[in-house]
Amino acid sequence: MKSTRKAYGEFLVEYGKKDISIVVFDADLASATQTALFKEKFPERHFDIGIAEQDMVGTACGMAIDGDKKVFASSFAMFLAGRAYEQIRNTAAYSNININFCATHSGISVGEDGATHQCIEDIALMNVIPNMKIFSPADEVSTKKVLEQCIFLNTPKYIRLGRKDTPDIYSFDEEFHLGGSKQFGKGTDGTIFATGMTVSIALEAKEELKKLGKEVRVVDLYSIKPIDEERIIQCAKETKTLISIEDHSVIGGIGSIIANVLCQKFPKKLYKIGIKDVFGTSGEATLLYQQFGLTKEHIIQKFTLKTKRNNFVTKENMIK
Repeated sequence: MKSTRKAYGEFLVEYGKKDISIVVFDADLASATQTALFKEKFPERHFDIGIAEQDMVGTACGMAIDGDKKVFASSFAMFLAGRAYEQIRNTAAYSNININFCATHSGISVGEDGATHQCIEDIALMNVIPNMKIFSPADEVSTKKVLEQCIFLNTPKYIRLGRKDTPDIYSFDEEFHLGGSKQFGKGTDGTIFATGMTVSIALEAKEELKKLGKEVRVVDLYSIKPIDEERIIQCAKETKTLISIEDHSVIGGIGSIIANVLCQKFPKKLYKIGIKDVFGTSGEATLLYQQFGLTKEHIIQKFTLKTKRNNFVTKENMIK
């Protein structure tokens, strides 16, 4: 068990030893974002801008623009995607700079920090920015592998990380790339699309559903922009029920992105599990997941409820 933010901090140290062009920016949250690990080893390459996220993004972009440095800029998702949105849009994305925005403490898994710190809108915000690429790794391995890929992608990237510890899912021989996804199982009863910290929940649901005689597959959408359209369409064609689960608002998150793909290329019903049109609240992360329905039980319920034999959008079903 390790949080993806901790894996991020470890990656910076590991890669920083091999590449002296790695530089890291933070906004008075180095301990929380785990960039303090890098600061301890390479203080001359760590820049703490203070409680000024807009300044941090602008300064980091200034260092990244000539291409000599591999720049990482970190803060809580709420402050990075929210407070510094205009700078990310106009300075980083409009200029198409090679920079890595690593946002920790995403979703309601922030827990006791409450609604003001629980960013459930960041995927939606970043997804509408041209040139921006979005990743949401699920565990230590995928975090480090994704970050390694990001270094060589000449474009702005938003990497969504979490505070909560997550189980190991992958081995280090796995490969991850822009626009990719990972599939677990080949069941035809349904597909559970997940990302980030909800992937382990989806895998738990998969095992429980197997005991109930239902064979489903889980798809980890670690690359959110671009998303793996081919995999989504394939699963829609091969499985009966489609479900998405995410620690993010159901408005503008992976559920909306998947639905957009389906609407254009293979119309089929999708059940979206996520935060409804509400703010989060303060509480222990596991209890919040239960309160907001981000659990294996909630997934299982969707599969065990009586569904129409044909989920395709047809004239007959629309009349019904």
